Amino acid sequence: MLAVLLLFLLPIGGGIPAGVLLAQSKGLGWGLTAGLYLASDLILALAFEPVLRGLVFLAQRSPFLARFGAALKAAMARSAAQIGGPGLGPITLVMVAFGVDPMTGRSAALAAGHGFLTGWAIAIAGDLLYYAVVALATLRLHAWLKHPEATVWIILAAMLLLPALARRLRPGRPAPSPAGL
Repeated sequence: MLAVLLLFLLPIGGGIPAGVLLAQSKGLGWGLTAGLYLASDLILALAFEPVLRGLVFLAQRSPFLARFGAALKAAMARSAAQIGGPGLGPITLVMVAFGVDPMTGRSAALAAGHGFLTGWAIAIAGDLLYYAVVALATLRLHAWLKHPEATVWIILAAMLLLPALARRLRPGRPAPSPAGL
């Protein structure tokens, strides 16, 4: 179980498919596996929150960090507007965490005025939705391929390429020009 938890704690996306397949190979049920993923999010929350609060504290004393924080808030507001409209309501914030990562979701929740518990609940909800999608895709693909390494690589490629493809294909939004990248 510890090996699965450690894979889920990896700061890159490969931890989910590898952790899910390792859990399956060790006979861990989906509930326990999801619980280990939740535990990894709770550990992340306890590790990241002091860093986030420290940056907020320093931003109150540093003009550079204050400008950086204002730019970050503006960027998150633009991202939130693309997801769910102009407001940063809980569903929009869940989608930020789903689409980016729980730390960004928590940062957006803090910028929207949510405290520790509510902010992390929102961020973790989005991350658990992301986990569910990736875990289900991993298990379904592995049942078909029966090759763990290929499964992990295909899921990793999909995790990297599908969001970029979705942005390009979104109706009503022109694809960015190479000069705008």
